[in-house]
Amino acid sequence: MATLIGALSLVALLFFSSFPPAAESRGSRVRKLEEESDFFLTQKEHWFNQTLDHFSITGHRKFQQRYYEFLDHYQAPKGPVFLVVCGEESCDGIFRNYIVALAKKFGAALVSLEHRYYGKSYPFSNLTARNLQFLSSKQALFDMAVFRQYYQEHLNAKYGVGESPWFVIGLSYAGALSAWFRLKFPHLTCGSLASSAAIHMVYNFADYDLQMGRSVGTECKTVLQEITHLAEKQLQNDGNSVKNLFGASKIKDDYFLYLLADVAGSAIQDGTPDQLCSPLIDAKRNGTNLLVPSYLSLTIALDLDLSEVYSTYIKNNFLGNYSSLDLYDPEYYKNTTPGQNSADRLWWFQLCTEFGNFQVAPKSDAIRSSRIDLRWHLNFCKNMFGSVYHKINMTNVYYGGKNISGTKIIFTNGSQDPWLGASKQTSSKDLPSYLLKCHNCAHGFDLAGCPSSASDVKEKCENAVHAVRQKIIEHMELWLSQCSA
Repeated sequence: MATLIGALSLVALLFFSSFPPAAESRGSRVRKLEEESDFFLTQKEHWFNQTLDHFSITGHRKFQQRYYEFLDHYQAPKGPVFLVVCGEESCDGIFRNYIVALAKKFGAALVSLEHRYYGKSYPFSNLTARNLQFLSSKQALFDMAVFRQYYQEHLNAKYGVGESPWFVIGLSYAGALSAWFRLKFPHLTCGSLASSAAIHMVYNFADYDLQMGRSVGTECKTVLQEITHLAEKQLQNDGNSVKNLFGASKIKDDYFLYLLADVAGSAIQDGTPDQLCSPLIDAKRNGTNLLVPSYLSLTIALDLDLSEVYSTYIKNNFLGNYSSLDLYDPEYYKNTTPGQNSADRLWWFQLCTEFGNFQVAPKSDAIRSSRIDLRWHLNFCKNMFGSVYHKINMTNVYYGGKNISGTKIIFTNGSQDPWLGASKQTSSKDLPSYLLKCHNCAHGFDLAGCPSSASDVKEKCENAVHAVRQKIIEHMELWLSQCSA
């Protein structure tokens, strides 16, 4: 995840999905936009009946699962089908991004399936822990397999195409699903693209914080560390004063420290650290008074200018656009009513039961507070869902983690993405892996790295991004041709 929130990052918005709370998400907050329709190819909903429990030999219960299709570039009868995987958020349509360019080039049909329980694809009217027992990546993969059969039959009836070549594409958690689908169902897809896919699970994911520091550079990292240390000290003396400065007086101390880390993590993950770091560095360089004036009744050393700059950034760039203070209230996650706001509770359930990767402070050189440790996360899981976190290690056993043994899966990562350490970085013929090395190359930038014109296949993107996109095309051309032969 990235923050105590479980929605999508801006990158995920331009594509489909990432990991929560803001940075702990995956990945994953959705920026509020005035004209969201401008970012979708289509928002026309389609539905089909999905099996609730694919592993039951007696249960036959169904639920309605939402999907979308875009056929403007489809060249029947030989064109491929690109399954665009939706992840841990409401799937409200097919986004305009580099996938459009791929669809144009290959004459592909685009189809996107909403993840079970998220958005409008919920099987129960109440999201209690008991009712969430069927929410898992394993069930989601079978959803994709069943849907593939359903949609292939739909195309057959409509176009008389026979068996189409399929290719699966996903970003962040959806990227992991893309890789795992090829691993578990190699006969159902010609290959997969796993963009910024967090496929390796650990309890203590301290590398997220370390990568944050590497991405922003020494000067900004030092400033962020100072803000955390000052906040920790002030919380011990007069916590309300420092939280009031950030408009967060009602948040509990630990959640406030989580917020501070999430803000920085989100900016770095979304490829906008310059907007975060530049004013902070300027404030630090120009600041002359490190002591808060006595008339403010603050009793510890605190760089007021620095704190004000950070609080201004949070109010203007984080709260309202990506997040809400509600997401730092544990009561928010106890809401069991399904709908647009239930994604955060759902994603936390998956983190607690399957994935972990809890963002904790490393032993040294940390940006985030050490108070938000593994015990804190496990207690959060227990308070929300009970003791459900004992099988996280089994996820690596089931899928292989970084030692995944599949074939024809493309892994791509941004060099400054904090999730880099959870993805596959070693490359081989069957599992090529590419690193986008460029300034602010972050989460999912192979698909959304040039958002101004990402749907143009000939776009002159930054060289590093363009080079990786060309490699993606080369692999897709080869694997689709082998699949069709």
